Amino acid sequence: MTDIHTISVIGAGTMGSGIALTAAMKGIQVRQNDIAEAQLDRARAYHAKTLARSVAKERLTQDQADEVAARIQYHTGLSECASAQWVIEAATENLKLKKEIFSALDEACGDEVILATNTSSISITDIGATVGPAASRVIGMHFFNPVPVMKLVEVIEGIATSEETTRRTFELAERMGKTPIKANDRAGFVSNRVLMPMINEAFHAWMEGVAEPEAIDDIMKLGCAFPMGPLRLADYIGLDVCHHIMMVLYEELGDQKYFPCPKLRQLVLAGRLGDKSGMGVFDHSGT
Repeated sequence: MTDIHTISVIGAGTMGSGIALTAAMKGIQVRQNDIAEAQLDRARAYHAKTLARSVAKERLTQDQADEVAARIQYHTGLSECASAQWVIEAATENLKLKKEIFSALDEACGDEVILATNTSSISITDIGATVGPAASRVIGMHFFNPVPVMKLVEVIEGIATSEETTRRTFELAERMGKTPIKANDRAGFVSNRVLMPMINEAFHAWMEGVAEPEAIDDIMKLGCAFPMGPLRLADYIGLDVCHHIMMVLYEELGDQKYFPCPKLRQLVLAGRLGDKSGMGVFDHSGT
């Protein structure tokens, strides 16, 4: 197995901070990167809180938790990426931004560094086209939230991704305690190609008065054995993120069924984005 001992994670939001902690828990040195110092502070707080909880539940000793924390360094520039063996980009789900990041990484990183993106819907081929010959080292690693808990990593090749890059990606995912499963480079891959229309239909059911949100979620949990109802899950993911993924599906696949429900669009316009804003379909202000 390829010995990966240093990775850089670009973006310190929910996904990026989760990826960083998961890697550090498996003995990997991590450079957590974000352009905003405030976001890095939130990542530090999340890491400290999660590790403290693990100690309290006796999953880790205090010494082990301290060792994990010491493996994560925090940076606002990309210069530290030059000495990393692997980069995982986990920035906002925006193609223009991701292309800018990959262009900068192409200049900053060595010729052997794998450039992975945690995108949940955007074409790996499109992102890889930004870096020319380095596209052979560009691949999708779609982690799931919460990253330390969820086992799946969707692995997506672009048209230029090499077999060696894919092989090494499977190895790294397994090293991080994940189960890598390959999906093809189509809008939304497998997970969101199936999940987002279901979430969208739940919004339509609410908007059309079929049932109230609590009832919709309870029926899907009790009747379909879902651990979380689709509307609660949308809040957890972020309504803006759901809306964006649906628009990627709609624009790439050209089918009206993927167009976001007006009720979802209305909540996003109102700034009701779910857990992260304190209000979405449900009220999270007290949590």
